[in-house]
This record gives sequence, structure tokens and C-alpha cells, in this order.
Amino acid sequence: MSTVAIVLLVLFAIVALLLIGGFVTARRREQAEAEQYRANLSAADKALEAARAADRGWDRSVMEDVARAALNERRPGWSFRTLDLVLVEDRPGVAEDRAQFVAGDGDERVQVVLARGDAGWTVEQVG
Repeated sequence: MSTVAIVLLVLFAIVALLLIGGFVTARRREQAEAEQYRANLSAADKALEAARAADRGWDRSVMEDVARAALNERRPGWSFRTLDLVLVEDRPGVAEDRAQFVAGDGDERVQVVLARGDAGWTVEQVG
């Protein structure tokens, strides 16, 4: 084998190892982010349960209906597959309560922030 062929084989092996290492690193990062997202969803669910136990206004189905209506109104034609409750802000009283949902279609995520007042849940922000 010639010297040039040996050098090319070594370079090819180095490039292949770098590509494989990059792929493995990216995959691990993606798995860690997914795990963190699931942990955040779990924490939001627990916060919702605590808020519901302390205050009767935290009805998840009502909140999801308001979020869905806002998404259908402000993003007509966009079909989302998931609607996840990601944050519950249960503050003293009613006027400062907030809930945040994230709707996703696999490619795009849209945040919906709900605020609670005397009249119930309303949309504060979609985007």
C-alpha cells in the first residue's frame, strides 16, 4: 500500500469517528432535553393538583377549552396534536393566577398564557 493511501485511510477513519461522536452527543442532548420537558410537565401537573385542592377555579378541562379556542381563533387552520400544561402560577387571590400551555404539531410549538379573573379564565397571550 502506498503512503498516500495509508494517509487517506487514516484521515477517513478520523472523520468517521468525529461524525459518529457528534451524532452520539447530539442524540444524548436530545434525550436529556426530552427528559427535562417530561419532568416540567410532571411538575406542572402536581402544581395544578395543589392549586385545585386549595382553590376550586383550577379546572383543567375548562382551561384547555379556553386555550384550544384561542389557538383556533388566532391560528386558524393550524392543527396541533398536543396541548401540554407547562406552568401553573397559583398566587394568593384570583387576579394574579396564570397557567401556561404549549401546543405542538411536531414541528412547531406555540405558547398560550391564560390569566384568571373574577369572570374565569381568559387568554393573555398566544405566541
